[in-house]
Amino acid sequence: MEETITSTEAARIPKQRGEALETLQDIAVRYAEERHWDVFPGTWLEAVDGVQRCSCGEPACIAPGAHPAREDWPTQATGSATAARRLWAKQPTASILLPTGRTFDAISVPETAGFLALARMRRMELTLGPVTCTPDRRVQFFVLPGAAAKVPELVRKLGWPLASLDLDVLGEGTYVAAPPTRFGAHGRVQWACRPTPANRWLPDVEELISPIAYACGRDVRRSLRG
Repeated sequence: MEETITSTEAARIPKQRGEALETLQDIAVRYAEERHWDVFPGTWLEAVDGVQRCSCGEPACIAPGAHPAREDWPTQATGSATAARRLWAKQPTASILLPTGRTFDAISVPETAGFLALARMRRMELTLGPVTCTPDRRVQFFVLPGAAAKVPELVRKLGWPLASLDLDVLGEGTYVAAPPTRFGAHGRVQWACRPTPANRWLPDVEELISPIAYACGRDVRRSLRG
């Protein structure tokens, strides 16, 4: 299993070979070509009076440069490398967004819980799919599609009401921002566990939910004590 990282190491994830020289277009094409993920371009950052603003024009945008630019984005998403290259040719600085509910769902938890879960999974020698960490301090675990329907019952069997945990399942109709998408001045989305040939086949949520729910429960207890 690929080595995971601690929260203090999150900002120091080394770049993949050649990544520093790759354009966003190159990376989007690679996701489509090598991972068979659907991709679509989102908003981008523009300099306005020396300040980086989201292309959506909203001064108080909560995800500047990292959200869909169009309402019909589900129809724009493509798994074709050729189509992806054409989309980013129109706007080379557009963020890279991946629709969930197609080739994968994502389990999103707070950073503290996410890194605790990663550490437990490593000790348990579980096979992980790709995992991202975002500038808004979330960790997202990629799992097989269909997780949204399974998670409430799985968490209940582990003794937790889902509503009590800061655990979101991103399935059909939503998306995640892919590395190296930047959230304004807050930083870039990074890989906590990179896509590799070894994790091409994603785990089912049933395989990972126990350490994830445990870590989220620890967060709940910590907040209650605080």
